[in-house]
Amino acid sequence: MSNRLAVEIAGLRLSNPTMLAAGILGLSAATLREAVKNGAGAVVTKSVGLKPRSGYANPAVVQVNCGLLNAMGLPNPSAKYFAEEIRELKKNGVGAPIIASVFGFTAEEFAKAASILTRAGADAVELNVSCPHVEKTGSEIGQDPTLVSEVVKQVKGAVDKQVMVKLTPNVANIVETAEAGAKAGADAVAAINTVRAMAIDIDTAQPILANKIGGLSGSAVKPIAIRCVYEIYEAVKVPVIGCGGVTNWRDAVEFMLAGASAVQIGTAIASEGLVVFKSVIRGIDSYIRKKGFRSVRDIVGLSHRR
Repeated sequence: MSNRLAVEIAGLRLSNPTMLAAGILGLSAATLREAVKNGAGAVVTKSVGLKPRSGYANPAVVQVNCGLLNAMGLPNPSAKYFAEEIRELKKNGVGAPIIASVFGFTAEEFAKAASILTRAGADAVELNVSCPHVEKTGSEIGQDPTLVSEVVKQVKGAVDKQVMVKLTPNVANIVETAEAGAKAGADAVAAINTVRAMAIDIDTAQPILANKIGGLSGSAVKPIAIRCVYEIYEAVKVPVIGCGGVTNWRDAVEFMLAGASAVQIGTAIASEGLVVFKSVIRGIDSYIRKKGFRSVRDIVGLSHRR
């Protein structure tokens, strides 16, 4: 199975095309290692910045009938502190690439955080230019191709590891930002982060989230994410990583047919547990064998071929 499922993304070798998405269990060396033990081909850490942030007040996460709404506020202990978790992982061996998700309020902050975490041993960085609920970072940067380009260039100049950009769907044209990132030197792009959304309690007549507006993840956003991956795949040469609503192997295969070289799994862990990785991996393997493909790489972008 291993040879059929192995993929390479911008020089990173994964035993299979699944990744733990940022923000889900990427809190410590122990939780990241647990994801790998359960089959994840790579893990992405929680988004980390230069300074500690406590995040927003509760309620910060609410379940809706089509997924999860969250407005966490990017809580994190700081890149300097989190670097110790990465060192701990690398010291004892983890068996899969570690990708550090970073954010900043300026391009320089992105670069400094990325530098701290790669020096600690992170194999690559993922730039969170797509958080929909924190002002002056996240999607406020990701909605501007010029700012995306500036962030990528700064980070590429500061680190010697692969740089990925996680894109926001909250734009008129996601292809523009994908192209800006790739042109600036990004080694891969990930699509998508959460969709800007909210929920209101009809009894209190008040928004449920403390921050009022948050990001929607889960199965409801999958068709949006598939469309984004499909469009980006046709426009850029760098690998695309699919994210948004992967709950089973069929979802993963759909992303790969659209052009994703790998998929990130996040919200499904809340309902299915970490066993979702092994389930998705087995399903993908069964699919490629039944269809007569030699490798999972053969199905990437297959829906574009006529």
